[in-house]
Amino acid sequence: MHQLKGGAVVLRIAREEHGERIVVGLRGGAVWTSLSGMLMLIPLVLALWAVGFLLLPRLRSCRGGSGRAAAGDLSVIVPARNEEHNLPALLGSLAVQTPRPREIIVVDDGSTDRTAEVAAESGARVIVSKPLPDGWRGKTWACHQGAEAAAGGLLCFLDADTSFEPGGLARMLACHEGGALSIGPWHAIRQPYENLSLFFNLNMVAGTVPDGLFGQMLLVERENYQRAGGHEAVRGKILENFGLAAHFREAGIPVRSVAGRGVLSFRMYPDGLGGLIEGWTKGFASGAGRTPRGVLWIIILWMIGLMLAPLGLAWSGMDGWWLGIYLACAAQVAWFARQVGGFHWHAALFYPVPLVFFFALFARSALRSGKNVTWKGREMRAD
Repeated sequence: MHQLKGGAVVLRIAREEHGERIVVGLRGGAVWTSLSGMLMLIPLVLALWAVGFLLLPRLRSCRGGSGRAAAGDLSVIVPARNEEHNLPALLGSLAVQTPRPREIIVVDDGSTDRTAEVAAESGARVIVSKPLPDGWRGKTWACHQGAEAAAGGLLCFLDADTSFEPGGLARMLACHEGGALSIGPWHAIRQPYENLSLFFNLNMVAGTVPDGLFGQMLLVERENYQRAGGHEAVRGKILENFGLAAHFREAGIPVRSVAGRGVLSFRMYPDGLGGLIEGWTKGFASGAGRTPRGVLWIIILWMIGLMLAPLGLAWSGMDGWWLGIYLACAAQVAWFARQVGGFHWHAALFYPVPLVFFFALFARSALRSGKNVTWKGREMRAD
């Protein structure tokens, strides 16, 4: 018999013939936990694990379509602020696409690096952004100016940290069947810390496909863009994609989204862990709040199961049943992760690490909602 005392809590561990019995005594009562009690949780965890597979259809990428949009009428618009390190990959990927877009416009949003020079050297048309008006965000203002200057009847807005896969532009155009199309980029992993984005990427894609818009990419006809009010209608929003989706729907314009594996990829926050934390904090809690309620509940239940599996494994002392359940959860996470990014196998095997990181940063984002956050040298109020 072992006994530990600490204030109001007394912990007794008594060894029995068939295992351990743990009694935690609290003021006003006691909670009894046993190995048999842990075994009773197994059906619940397996059920929650199975619920996760309901997300799989939302993680599938564009498989082609009946779209007949012509690249010759396509204007690519890239809002860019201090993006000299990202632009070469995007502009280089566009240079080898077949067919090529009609034009590529880079809107230099007050950069202090060589963004404009790098864009011009790669053959893009560079527009120097006018001073930021009151009530506008930098990105929405840059996109608005790019759209006004574009000559094409089809507008594609791309973040500077995206790039097309070989043949990706043609697949994107084939997926476009009219209205607003958004493709969630596949996350290209280069540094170990980027694996911490695993559950953010899963939530972003699962919470957006098939009826939402991603913030990194939008393809829409100029006529429909103008009819919905364009970026001027969402000029003050950090997460302008949610507002645009609502305005498109109100105007009767179809909205569709797919995952981007094989079409479009991106690097997220390559400048280090600090940039990753700052970037995901910038409104992720607000974004999660826009997730359809049914999908949100599926994600919540699935994550509860993912957390119970390692807790059960630790509590049971590596019991064979719990070990099998944990490995099944890790395999499921690995499968899902490959649909949204090049996450390393160890990120899935040790998935509680990125999962706890997700919970911590989500809480941080929620606490910062409505307060000022810093992004690319600008202070802004979180949505």
